[in-house]
Amino acid sequence: QVQVVESGGGLAQTGGSLRLSCAASGRTFSSCVIGWFRQAPGKDREFVAAIDWNGGSTYLADSVKGRYSIARDNAKITVYLQMNSLKPEDTAVYYCAARYSPGSSNLFVQEYLYNDWGQGTQVTVSS
Repeated sequence: QVQVVESGGGLAQTGGSLRLSCAASGRTFSSCVIGWFRQAPGKDREFVAAIDWNGGSTYLADSVKGRYSIARDNAKITVYLQMNSLKPEDTAVYYCAARYSPGSSNLFVQEYLYNDWGQGTQVTVSS
């Protein structure tokens, strides 16, 4: 089991940037796929990005490709979501989630495949 905690959310202007962090505890973190999801008010939670256990494979939703990037530092047991060129429609609560997947480069966009979730961090983009 992995415990994950998100941080770095806040208020940004359109076109601005924020970097979210997903800090983890638990010795299996380096064997986990980490996914980022977001939920805007009144909408379902949606996939944003995922990264495999060693950072060699990443996948981004079409809505954020070219603006967001995902990276991890296993030494710091942290995954980062760099968000650039922010838009008002990026406003949401962002969640980090972990799935134990040792040695695999498979990535997952379905939230039910992730076992451990953080509490979320609010990102608000003003127009």
